Amino acid sequence: MSVKDTLEAALKQAMRDKDEMKRNSLRLALSTMKLAEVDAGKELDDLAVFALLQKEIKTKEETIAEAIKGGRNEMAASLQPEIDFLKEFLPKELSDSELSDLVKLAIQETGAQTIKEMGKVMKIAIDKAAGQASNDRISKIVKEILTTEK
Repeated sequence: MSVKDTLEAALKQAMRDKDEMKRNSLRLALSTMKLAEVDAGKELDDLAVFALLQKEIKTKEETIAEAIKGGRNEMAASLQPEIDFLKEFLPKELSDSELSDLVKLAIQETGAQTIKEMGKVMKIAIDKAAGQASNDRISKIVKEILTTEK
């Protein structure tokens, strides 16, 4: 069963349970996926679905930060359960050391020496991470390693 199928099944269950928070979160995520599929002209694979879920979570986290900054703590509190719920559909996160090892392997594969070659490393590292780390985390570690190892 693909991740998308799992999300659709969870949506049906949330509708049966009359759980508005889960229903709304899943509807938003699935509509984003459908839009991406239309744009791509093909069905998304699990990695693309993970990337979209991570993007959705990041957007919600940014909204929480802005809400807290604006003094809207009730809004921030209402978004956190949505983030926690969406994270349930992502694979287990890699630890920083595991991610660092993965990035070092990608650097070895590409033979990258400088930060200018970061794009090549990112492409391989993202594929190797397979949804187990956000692109932001991967990027941060790639930058750290490529700037310190000259």
